[in-house]
Amino acid sequence: MPAAAYAGKECVCQFKRTICDQTCVRDMLDTPFYIACLKLRDRSCLVIGGGELGLEKTEGLLACDGSVHVISPEVLPEVERLAEEGSITWERREYAGAEDLEGRFLVIACTDDTDTNIRIYEDAEKRAMLANIVDVPPLCNFILPAIVRTGPLAIAISTAGASPALAKRMKDEVSQLFGEEYARLAVMLNDVRGWAKGTLPTYQDRKVFFEGIVNGDPDPIALLREGREADVRTLIDAARDTAEARLERA
Repeated sequence: MPAAAYAGKECVCQFKRTICDQTCVRDMLDTPFYIACLKLRDRSCLVIGGGELGLEKTEGLLACDGSVHVISPEVLPEVERLAEEGSITWERREYAGAEDLEGRFLVIACTDDTDTNIRIYEDAEKRAMLANIVDVPPLCNFILPAIVRTGPLAIAISTAGASPALAKRMKDEVSQLFGEEYARLAVMLNDVRGWAKGTLPTYQDRKVFFEGIVNGDPDPIALLREGREADVRTLIDAARDTAEARLERA
């Protein structure tokens, strides 16, 4: 397991305070993070470390179609199998230095060596590339939130690193609140986006159209929960007819 920063323990971050006083963690909690969703398809992503956390991060990157390369002298059997089947590439060695970051989009490090973690972070910062040192918040320029993923929907939950346990509880509750019916409605609305962009002349027109469906009566989410998908399609068709009639009158 990577060393985590907590008061009274030997410092594991770039501030090198000898004994951790959690100043770095307080700084993280005061940091307003810019939330974004990264498109990783075919982008080169580096994972340094092949233990439980390395496997978790590798699988997460693969789930988003990232091109994953692992550097670690030892890996779990699951990581080795991913390499054998060609899903990832793996180099059986330690992190060598800045040259390992060449051409990479992001790096996630899961090592238990503080000096190596600091070196990876500093090498990445010099290249202005994305870097996450797992369990060491001050050695991250991006953090990984808990994700609820259903079809095309992805809901991110972050506590700014303060409490992964709380984020996990919130993830469980959010996943129960926003189920498959929301993902299905997203797909159905996506099917009509092309028509809306090609027919409705302004952003405001498109906003009124989609909000009228999503917030309308009857509630499309309630209908989908009852298995009445055909009725939702009827709602969407009726909204299209209404919008087209309004344009004709204008």
